[in-house]
Amino acid sequence: MSEALDQLIHLLDLEPIEVNIFRGIQPVEERQRVFGGQVAAQALMAAGRTVSAGQVHSLHAYFLRPGDPEVPILYEVDRIRDGRSFSTRRVVAIQNGEAIFNLSASFHVDESGPEHQLPMPEVPDPETLPTLTERLEQWKDALSTWFYRPHPIDQRYIGSISWATGGSDPDPRQRLWLRADGELPDDPLLHACLAAYASDLSLYDTIVRPHDIRWEEANFMGASLDHCMWFHRSFRADEWLLYDTDSPIATGARGLARGFFFDRSGRLVVSVAQEGLVRFLGPPTPRKADEV
Repeated sequence: MSEALDQLIHLLDLEPIEVNIFRGIQPVEERQRVFGGQVAAQALMAAGRTVSAGQVHSLHAYFLRPGDPEVPILYEVDRIRDGRSFSTRRVVAIQNGEAIFNLSASFHVDESGPEHQLPMPEVPDPETLPTLTERLEQWKDALSTWFYRPHPIDQRYIGSISWATGGSDPDPRQRLWLRADGELPDDPLLHACLAAYASDLSLYDTIVRPHDIRWEEANFMGASLDHCMWFHRSFRADEWLLYDTDSPIATGARGLARGFFFDRSGRLVVSVAQEGLVRFLGPPTPRKADEV
């Protein structure tokens, strides 16, 4: 297990401080706000810690306020319902007395039923693709400390990485292979939380991919508004998963992104949806001739 993955698992090992109340610590790194995938994964872990039967099959969450990366997060769990087949939990993440995030999650005991799915797209194998570090080498100066920071998720992009190059692609679709950078314990809840964390790493980027937008521009504001996941089948987050994402629409300063996780055998294991804020604060910055 890489040091970065070990640190992420440590973040997910929440401290129980009272019945239905957990405390999550923050990573030691420079951020302007808490990474959304982190708070979603911690909230899901808090919910799962109160469930005795079944595995998570869905979550629906809203990002309410930017989280402070210097302050621990309290997670209050409401045990909405425990049924014979389904259990439902509601989690509120709190900092400085205010809710910054809420999540509803449902857990389901294993059952059999009819099956069908759309096929996995044909893509190159992950072993044939360069690592994220190799892909971003030429932009390491612009990426500064982020480039040298260890990352817990191994990401192998298929095609261009628009958020790094600053260019636009008319096709609002992005595909990459990803997996946890090391072997994980056999805990289905932990694997689901790692998938929740990884799902937010690149999904929003699909919304801005067709547009000439750069994150460093002061005239642009982007943020995740909500996040939804459906866990269809058991899977391992430390084995390669294809993350196939697209954005069917952006309008009214909001954009929608969808994502699908496939395992190496072609099984669709997780579906994701997210709406993001895409707000211009002023006219776009003119490009230099060599940047076009």
